[in-house]
Amino acid sequence: MILLRRVIGDALRARRQGQQRTLREVSTAANVSLGYLSEIERGHKEPSSELLAAICDALGARLSELLREVSDTVALAEQMPGVLVSMPDEPAEAGAKSTSRGVRQVTSDGKVAVSVRQDSPLKATLRSTRVRPTERDRDVVCAA
Repeated sequence: MILLRRVIGDALRARRQGQQRTLREVSTAANVSLGYLSEIERGHKEPSSELLAAICDALGARLSELLREVSDTVALAEQMPGVLVSMPDEPAEAGAKSTSRGVRQVTSDGKVAVSVRQDSPLKATLRSTRVRPTERDRDVVCAA
């Protein structure tokens, strides 16, 4: 199971880091405490819709863009069986490529690549990357 708050946090952090801005800069612009913004980015807290809109505004991003990115990541994760269980050395399905023990990469329609690293039986790291990135695209990393 992928936690929505972690995917949201990762998407926000990727945007902030892509702009080479500090937590302090964004927290001041969004009028949220630095510690709380840090907890949101780490997936420890789930922001309200008002707070999420304020953070997106501070990042110069549209809320709809962020939510679309989060939705795409969650949709890809839902298609991947065994995200939180031990994965075999060989890919379980066509279109999957094993890159090393515990890592499986799946490419969806040539636009998004997803890799899952199995850190332990209860922890997996999901990374989605746009295959043909544009200036507006960002990587999203989710640990669950």
